[in-house]
Amino acid sequence: MATITLPAKTPTTSRKPTLKVILLLVLLVALAVGAAAGATWYLSNQHNADAAPAPVLPAAPIFVAVEPVTVNLQPNGRARFLHAGVTLKLPDAKAQALVTEYLPEVRSRVLTVLSNRSSDALITPEDKAKLAAEIMESLNQPLVANLPSLKISSVMFTTFMLQ
Repeated sequence: MATITLPAKTPTTSRKPTLKVILLLVLLVALAVGAAAGATWYLSNQHNADAAPAPVLPAAPIFVAVEPVTVNLQPNGRARFLHAGVTLKLPDAKAQALVTEYLPEVRSRVLTVLSNRSSDALITPEDKAKLAAEIMESLNQPLVANLPSLKISSVMFTTFMLQ
């Protein structure tokens, strides 16, 4: 008699991922995420480098108010006077210290420029701007010998009353 032999059944085992495979996959995903983050950072910084640099803000201005002065104006048929308050815009603290130290000289120069005016020459805004420019020119001269000029950038009238 003939016997038939059947082939042996191989046991079906389900392949479960081993710990090594799981760790390898986690490592690959972490590496991919890190590479993507690095590329994003690099490209965003490269784009920002090409953009215009942020504007540099100027230093805060320094203002020094000179006590208001009252002067008699040049006669034009009748007595007139001017009461004016002046504020100076200075470039730095060194100039501020010089103005504070030599304040009597500063006031004297302001008074001299103001008193050399007639009332008719102080009516229009252009006349006042011209007067401010003359005060600035006078104050930008060295206050005493061997001192640098103040480099005043602006003279502003805070009070201006003509009577």
